[in-house]
Amino acid sequence: MRPSPTPTGDASGLWYELGRLYAAAGEDKRRAVRGGFVVAFVTAALVLRSAPLFGTSWAGPFAALIPVTAGLLFGGGSLGWRRAKFFERREALHRALVAKGEEAERPAANSLSAYYDAQLVLLRSEYEFLRSRGTRRALLSARLFEASFGFTPEDGFKCGPLNVAPDTPKMRDLRERWDARLAARRSLGEAPPPLGLREDAHYRVFPREMTVPAELATRSAYLAISHGLLRKRYGKRLGAASEEVRRQAERDLREYRALVRR
Repeated sequence: MRPSPTPTGDASGLWYELGRLYAAAGEDKRRAVRGGFVVAFVTAALVLRSAPLFGTSWAGPFAALIPVTAGLLFGGGSLGWRRAKFFERREALHRALVAKGEEAERPAANSLSAYYDAQLVLLRSEYEFLRSRGTRRALLSARLFEASFGFTPEDGFKCGPLNVAPDTPKMRDLRERWDARLAARRSLGEAPPPLGLREDAHYRVFPREMTVPAELATRSAYLAISHGLLRKRYGKRLGAASEEVRRQAERDLREYRALVRR
């Protein structure tokens, strides 16, 4: 199930480490906010408990601001420290990737070989969902997927229901088609756009290693997108759907229910 090494050397491990780093960084802001709230509540409790012992004159009119200030300082300092560690580690991984002939901000610049099939199915499903929304912002994001991964509306992939599964001949054909399109763009001197923390926080665009929990979560995510698109196109009861679409939809739903129950 693991993808083949990149043509310029086996940099897959570095890509997966970078993916884990981005995944952790995506949680940093939430952790900092939670920590700031905890410190604010604890500080407020201490201020209130100090009143019977010391009175309130020591805090004066600033009593209400003390917990807020403490929470902001702790949350901001925590986020700043985490971001500093993130940038330090990211730069080290960037240097290691460059040493192996990779472009650290363009994970698919050489090929899609660092991506597992399951993640590519999820990314292509996200692309389909963005195109279905039709808003300017969504379409701009869809173009990012086209330029980064070689996706097109005419590439033969369908979502809602899905017409392809990971680790199948059809998925291999799609992967080759996307790689060929990226290679054609490279031959014309067109480089994929740089990707970073913001793009990964929204769409998890950097390669992820498919451990069992990660693959289950990835499959659940693309099946949920497929189910949503299916209902949007055909309605809750699939009244206008063909027999083939119904069979594919039932297969997706069975797999999704099995994954959710785990």
